[in-house]
Amino acid sequence: MTRTLHVQIKSADRSGLKERLEAIDAGDDVEPGEPTLSIEDLETFGRVFRSTNLELLEAIVEHEPENIRELARLVDRNPPEVLENVNELADYGLIEVEENGSAKRPVVWYDEIDADPPLTSASGRERKANA
Repeated sequence: MTRTLHVQIKSADRSGLKERLEAIDAGDDVEPGEPTLSIEDLETFGRVFRSTNLELLEAIVEHEPENIRELARLVDRNPPEVLENVNELADYGLIEVEENGSAKRPVVWYDEIDADPPLTSASGRERKANA
């Protein structure tokens, strides 16, 4: 079964996402539908889904690293830089970070991302409608 995270550009509403994911992990019955992550704007979307972050997500899914140092080795980057990106991804709910003593293990709970970025801004649609 493929687990999909839906991402949309609109006012951030992450309320309930963490609780929903915890319920899924616990095996509880959850309302039908896929988890959805809202990102504030297209600029933030671009920053969060830049190539370095996508490379990290892919490495986490494919290799299931035990800690940040191993993840950094997999992507051939410095651990402090990787940790900064991991924290950003965790802040947006794209990964979970499991603590095991002093080690931090990044975990991705989904198999694919379905993103729906708009091609025009709301203000652009208003300008076009008034033309």
